[in-house]
Amino acid sequence: MKKALYYLLGFALMQFFLTWAVYAVWLLATGHSFEFVMTVLGGDNAGVLTSPMFVSGSAVSSAGILGVFLWRRWAVVSQNYLRTRPWDVFFWCVVASLGTLIPSVWLQELLPDLPDSMTGTFKMVMSNDYGYFVLCLLVPLAEEVVFRGAILRALLGCFDRHWIAILVSAAIFALIHLNPVQMPHAFLWGLFLGWMYYRTGSILPGVLAHWVNNTVAYVVYVLYPPSADMTLSQLFGGNQNSVVLSLVFSLFILLPGIYQLNMRMKR
Repeated sequence: MKKALYYLLGFALMQFFLTWAVYAVWLLATGHSFEFVMTVLGGDNAGVLTSPMFVSGSAVSSAGILGVFLWRRWAVVSQNYLRTRPWDVFFWCVVASLGTLIPSVWLQELLPDLPDSMTGTFKMVMSNDYGYFVLCLLVPLAEEVVFRGAILRALLGCFDRHWIAILVSAAIFALIHLNPVQMPHAFLWGLFLGWMYYRTGSILPGVLAHWVNNTVAYVVYVLYPPSADMTLSQLFGGNQNSVVLSLVFSLFILLPGIYQLNMRMKR
């Protein structure tokens, strides 16, 4: 358990300091005073932060976290799982991931309204030319290395029952997002990603699933930006029958995907 907390603390500190280091250097380089930079770091004048700054900060922090975790071998990445040619697992992983999207949004809409402090930032990142690289490629890889490859791996060595370790890691994954509206979705995804890691011993299925989830969100936003502020009902023009049909269709994708993964992944 101590190792898991150590990894979590390392991730949080590196993400905070590397991100804000990028912001500080950027602001100083563009002519702002040190005193002004300190006010921004303190929470004032946050409007000065721009899309390129958010993308750069996220890219630097994710790359730094990846480098440290792999260098220190807090997470071990090898080609052993890939050598088993798990193409069928990858295929059904994509299928199951696609099937989770609409049910996850629907379940989230059933919950009471939760504070959302990140929508503006996500919009700025997704509207940036390099947003896809950071949000859909670099961030998923870094998070899977940390939360499954390091933290969950450590937790599995602490608990006799693997589901306890997966539940704890999913809760940590949800809380670390620091955005209440994201936490239910992150918790459910943490369970799914943790289950796949436990069954395969590899972060690759999780990286793929994470990529699918973020890529769909990115593509939908790029093609139809108003979707970021719309409910499922609004997306379907207020037609509740269409909402129900989309949920049923998603379950016809999700359930076979989960079943096939359960049959094909070996522990």
